[in-house]
This record gives sequence, C-alpha cells and structure tokens, in this order.
Amino acid sequence: MAIDKSALAWGAAALAAIAALAWAFWPRPVEVEAAAARLGRFEQAIEEDGRTRLKDRYTISAPVAARLERITLREGDRVAAGDTVAVLRPVMPSMVDERSRLEAQARLRAASAGVDRANARTGRARIALQEARLELQRTEQLAAGGFVSPSKLDSARLGLAGAQRELDTALAELDLAGHDREQAAAVLRQFAGGTTQGGTLSVRSPVPGVVLRVAQPSENTLPAGAALLDVGDPRQMEVVSELLTTDAVQARPGRPVVIERWGGAPIDGRVRRVDPAAFTKVSALGIEEQRVITVIDITSPQQQWQAMGDGFRVVVRVITNSVEPALLVPVGALFPHKDGMAVYAVDGSRARLQPVEVGGRNGTDAWIRSGLKPGQRIIVYPPATVGDGQRVKVRQP
Repeated sequence: MAIDKSALAWGAAALAAIAALAWAFWPRPVEVEAAAARLGRFEQAIEEDGRTRLKDRYTISAPVAARLERITLREGDRVAAGDTVAVLRPVMPSMVDERSRLEAQARLRAASAGVDRANARTGRARIALQEARLELQRTEQLAAGGFVSPSKLDSARLGLAGAQRELDTALAELDLAGHDREQAAAVLRQFAGGTTQGGTLSVRSPVPGVVLRVAQPSENTLPAGAALLDVGDPRQMEVVSELLTTDAVQARPGRPVVIERWGGAPIDGRVRRVDPAAFTKVSALGIEEQRVITVIDITSPQQQWQAMGDGFRVVVRVITNSVEPALLVPVGALFPHKDGMAVYAVDGSRARLQPVEVGGRNGTDAWIRSGLKPGQRIIVYPPATVGDGQRVKVRQP
C-alpha cells in the first residue's frame, strides 16, 4: 500500500506544533536568590548619632577689666598647670578734650591753694598752742602764790586743750588737701605721654592639658569675666548622644557600646549615665520627638582613638541583646505564616515552606531558635510566585 507523503508531512508538522505549544506553556522554574543559614554572633542594638566632648573643659577668663596683651598660644599647644597663658595690663584712661584738660588744671591749682591755706592754718594753730601753753605756765605760778582764783587756772588748762584740738584739726585738713592735690595731678598725667604705668597680671592655667580654643587672640581691652581661652585634657573624652526616650529605656548604665564612623576603626564604650529628664526636639521631617541625653565612656585604650578630638561626629550602637553562637539568616528571608514566621528552604530544585521560631531581629540578620539547620539554603526576598513545592532556580551572583 502506498503511503501518502503529504499526510506524513502534515502529521509531522502537527506533532511539532503540539510539542512547541507544550514547551511554551510548560511551567518554568522561578529564579530566586538564596543564602545559607550560618552560625555567628547576633546583636540587637540602638543606633544613633553622637558627638565627642571633654569630660572637663576649663574656660579661662579675665578676673578684672584690663588691657590684654596678644596671646601667643594657639589651638593644640600643650600647657602645664600654673603656666602663664595670658598677661593683663591696667586699662588706659579715656581720652579727654581740651575743656576737660583746662578744668583739670584749674582743679589742680585749687587743690594747691587748699594745701597752702591748710599750711597757714596749721602754722596759726601751732602759735595758738604755744601761747596757750605759756599762759598756763604763768597762771600756775600765780595760783601757787595765791594771786589768782582756781577757776582762772581751770580756764587756762581748757584753753591749752582747745589749742591742741585746733592743731589736730589743722593737720588733718592739711593731709586732706594734700590728697586732693595728688588726685587732681593724677588726672593730668595722661596728657604727658598717653600711657599708663603699673604692674601686669599673669593669668595662669588651672590644669594641664591642650589649648582647645583661643577666644581673644589679639590685644584688646576686655571687661571683667571675658573669656580668654579654653583648656582641657583630650585624654579624658566621652561621647554624648541624644536617644529617643523609647530607646533610652533599654540603654541602661553599663550597657556595652560600639563607637564607629568617626574616621577610624570602631572602638568600645559603655553607657555611664542617662539623664533623668527628656527634652523635645524637632526632627528634619518636622516631627516632634522626645529625646534624652545619654553619656558614654570610652573604654578602648587611648592609643586607638588619640586622633579623635573634641566635638567629633560619631555613630554609637548601644548593644541591648547579644547571643553567640546563634543561627543567622538574612532578615529579608522571613515572612508571616499563620501565627508565626516562616521561610522557603531550597530542596534540590523545589521550594519548601519551613516554619521557624525567631528569637530576634536586627537591621540585617534574624536569629532562628528552631526550624533550620546550619548550612541549609533559604530563599531571600521570595517572589510572590513562589509557593510550597514550586520549582525554583537559584540565581547566580
């Protein structure tokens, strides 16, 4: 029997079309990313910005109003306790116009005339005292012979005492007039050369350390209490961070801290104090937040952070929970399942739903208490098309 070649051709074409359709609509494996569960150290931490500051910062000020000489110290210079850091001189008097100068000269002449008048009065008082003393001597001689009454003798004695008081008063007025003349002459001394005479006052550092800031580098006239420079010991450093009150509850004193992103390798610290009172701070998004100051001591050796200075920006991580060893998986592998959490484990070329017990999570890893074994591969960020038993293909990095 003859075979129809056209029928065979049509049959072959139909089979090829059916095979092509079957291949086109056959379910393909879903491409996924996978990672292996591993043993490591799990940490939960509070991460926040902070800044460094010296534990003790000393601001040296001018104790009196004075003229400051130029300070030669600069930021970073070391000083010892008792070293002179600034020199103060008396303040120059204010400039006086011609009228005031003439008035001062007139006051000086008047004061000189007052001294002359006091001298004349003193001389008159001395003569009166000498006369009273002679009168008393004559009266005593006459009283001894009975030629004058006792009342006359008493009057002579009182006259001598009064003359002595007059001399004392004249001497006091002479001294006062002399001081007035000196005061009037002092006002005119500024016109002689425009400079002031007097000693200097040395301002000394109370502690050893480093100059942090020079507030008045140039010569200047300063009031009492004006800041001159800041001194501190850079070896006594601490870190201050403003934590949210909800986080500060967990950052109890004694918690370990990792200080990083300051420009060097991470260093260790420990929470020393959490302030008892919070304050309101507006965030960059305009949200009011309640924050509290947290003070952290640096526990790493000073050689590891000696390049860190006062006011440096840092990032602190306050460790609130730490487990080692712990079974870790990427936090993106978890998803809710019933009343707990689950992951998709890679079983050959299939995805298997695997419920797990989660002990904790941080920004990158999740701590798995049970449900997985070390080295077991799991799907990270599983797509919505992945289900239990779904064929998967692990995407190569």
